[in-house]
Amino acid sequence: MADATFTISAFGDEIADDLDEQLRVMNELNIGHLELRAAWGVNVLKMSDADVARARASLAAHNVQVSALGSPVGKSPLLDPIEKEVANLQRLGQIAQKLGTRNIRIFSFYPPDTSSNAHYDQHVDQAIASLARLVEEAEKLDLLLLLENEREIVGDTVARCHRILQALDSPSLTFAWDPANFVLVDEARVTEDGWPLLGPRTGYVHVKDAKLGGPVKAAGEGDGQVAELLTRLNAAGYQGILALEPHLAMAGHSSGFSGPEGMAYAVKKLREVMAATGCVETP
Repeated sequence: MADATFTISAFGDEIADDLDEQLRVMNELNIGHLELRAAWGVNVLKMSDADVARARASLAAHNVQVSALGSPVGKSPLLDPIEKEVANLQRLGQIAQKLGTRNIRIFSFYPPDTSSNAHYDQHVDQAIASLARLVEEAEKLDLLLLLENEREIVGDTVARCHRILQALDSPSLTFAWDPANFVLVDEARVTEDGWPLLGPRTGYVHVKDAKLGGPVKAAGEGDGQVAELLTRLNAAGYQGILALEPHLAMAGHSSGFSGPEGMAYAVKKLREVMAATGCVETP
């Protein structure tokens, strides 16, 4: 097994709206990869060809690569026609190609009633069917879909994420583990319980932490067992991304904000946890 290596990325729109400002701060923090969710207040899915060309030029000028597109695909009603999201994925595939990545973050849809997740099990099969259509398209387009766990989405708990991933065994789909999002649906001891089920399919990590019943926190400051997760990834020879999505100033459902100072603090705390668990950051 190869030694594990970890590459830090960041959601730049957590720093500022302006892409050049996002990238300037990332240069200062020695982060060479961006998860592109939005720039200039425009979501990546809504970017025009001119926006994409402008982003590509800014990325080249700051020597930053795109680790993934932080797309909203699957953050949509489960009952909507899936071909609408297929068309969105096709557009994102075009953008991804121009920006030098094949990684696109997706979700597993909002069920009709999100007032409680007590009934979500009944929606898993339909979510699987819709995701299967996206995976089929990703295979055609040579994309890698990063399925993230999220509140109010069908795939919110370890058990439901596992059911979905078991049903969709494709090299075009991997799991994007978000420790805080598990905690925010009251999953305790998530790494202990979740690693045997989700570890083998984890190919990407979003880094934020949270307290059970409390706020979002920086890595290692909550109940998301971030240190335990990094220890397991390290032992498994993980070769991939740790994408900072700190949400330290504002934790919205479709985005978040930390500001330059918040992002700097989040980077510091992540690197402390990495050092404590023997995780090697790629240069």
